[in-house]
Amino acid sequence: MLYSKRQKLSQALLILFFVILCTLIIYPFLLLVGVSLSSEKAIGQYGYQLIPKEWSLASYKYVFENPSAILNAYKVTAIFSVTAMVLSVLLMAMMAFPLTRKEVRARRALSFFLYFTMLFSGGLVPTYILITKYLHLNDTIWVYILPSLISPWYVFMIRTFFQDLPEEIFESVRLDGGTSYTIFFRFVIPLSKPVLATVALLIFLGKWNDWYTALLYIEDESLMSLQYLLQRIMQNLKLLQSLEGSASMVSTEKIPSETVRMAMAVVVAGPALVVFPFFQKYFVKGLTVGSVKG
Repeated sequence: MLYSKRQKLSQALLILFFVILCTLIIYPFLLLVGVSLSSEKAIGQYGYQLIPKEWSLASYKYVFENPSAILNAYKVTAIFSVTAMVLSVLLMAMMAFPLTRKEVRARRALSFFLYFTMLFSGGLVPTYILITKYLHLNDTIWVYILPSLISPWYVFMIRTFFQDLPEEIFESVRLDGGTSYTIFFRFVIPLSKPVLATVALLIFLGKWNDWYTALLYIEDESLMSLQYLLQRIMQNLKLLQSLEGSASMVSTEKIPSETVRMAMAVVVAGPALVVFPFFQKYFVKGLTVGSVKG
């Protein structure tokens, strides 16, 4: 009976600990939403408040002043993020699988080649010249997708997971006349959902937050990513604030600044929060790949 009480107490303390931890994690985001729904005047007077003193949608009105541009940026970002995620996971899985097979004699050389690219890169200027002058990917949606389809780090991560798959399954498939394609698509891919889902989530988040590619290669307004468009909105806001006080300019007192930053963060983070629950059950297991060896 005493052991049962101690066990219940330890479980209660553990639950309490995780409740507090979750609260500390969720609180900043709720504060972010609260500030984005506050008026700029209330922020200046009372500071950041979880529950706004004065409710206002001025920041969201400013962000969505041109709704067609925002919606188009959402569409472009969603298209290249999902496309890059699917193609990257497929290609990197197809690259990682041969690196685990003993019958592939060049697997060590290929592994070293991938590892070498993690240590050295071509640099920004050669990359820019290659993409714009030779591949002609600038001002196309493919510039978001093709140059970064393969990541050696993720290839090694997937390879480590593949190495832990039972070899007996592959041998039985071969005895039944199955080919390498059968093994890969019908057995390896279904058994590797944790690592593939983890890599897919990380790639999606990386692409969703990408603004640097648009800065370098995109001039067409219709192909701008969401992050880059919101950054331009923020730069325009800073420009207006820098002109404040000029007699020839309209007063910028009513233009929000802090609340706009928070509203843009909410706009950007929304889709990522929606996507994460679908990968959550695989995420922890996928991140611990290779951490324990039997």
